[in-house]
Amino acid sequence: MRRLGPLLSPPMFFRAVWSLVLRKGGPRMRQMHSPGSAEEGTFWLALNDKDEVYRLQFHETFAEMNRRSNEWKTVMGCVFFFFGFTALMIWWQRIYVFPKKPVTLTDEWKAQQLQRILDMKGNPVQGLASRWDYEKKEWKK
Repeated sequence: MRRLGPLLSPPMFFRAVWSLVLRKGGPRMRQMHSPGSAEEGTFWLALNDKDEVYRLQFHETFAEMNRRSNEWKTVMGCVFFFFGFTALMIWWQRIYVFPKKPVTLTDEWKAQQLQRILDMKGNPVQGLASRWDYEKKEWKK
């Protein structure tokens, strides 16, 4: 027996078909498949039965499976929501959580540190003091 797919094993498939046959009225099923049937509606019933069996096996047609969804809009909305929330948290932390800048990072402090290094003549051969002209009180050119 041929494998019908991952969803329905052969016994399960035949049970599903048999339940459809019983639901549609049982013995009349043979008349729908006989070539001498005079009823016009029986062909359409057979197509409907095939559709129901197909839906039992696969749940969606190929076109339904490949249609575009709008799920990307939800995903992008969630991403932007969390970006905004993160930005608000960072802003709040900068204002209320993190301390003020230390005094050592102010321009006045840096200028005083530079003057102290120059006054002490730190590294006069190759360093900062070698580029300072002590007589003119300006940087050498």
